[in-house]
Amino acid sequence: MLLGDLLTRFADESVAAEAILALGDLTLLASVRKEAEARGLEVGAFAAGAVRHFAAHASDEEWVTLLGAMNHDPNPGIVCFRRALTHALGTKS
Repeated sequence: MLLGDLLTRFADESVAAEAILALGDLTLLASVRKEAEARGLEVGAFAAGAVRHFAAHASDEEWVTLLGAMNHDPNPGIVCFRRALTHALGTKS
């Protein structure tokens, strides 16, 4: 499934949580839930917003780093999703 297709399904909180769980990082899921709650958002809305914000505002350096990581991974959508979430949380991926 393409990342864009997944993001459109994030209105369903179980889809959003499942996508974050697919990253294999329970700490990341807990951090996303905590940050979403602090902002008064559902997990899916936070996750979709994180990807949109990354796409619109990431620095050239962030994009070069992301593209390099995506190039070396069989699932580049997951790499992009993780990077967007960690960027939104202000953590390192």
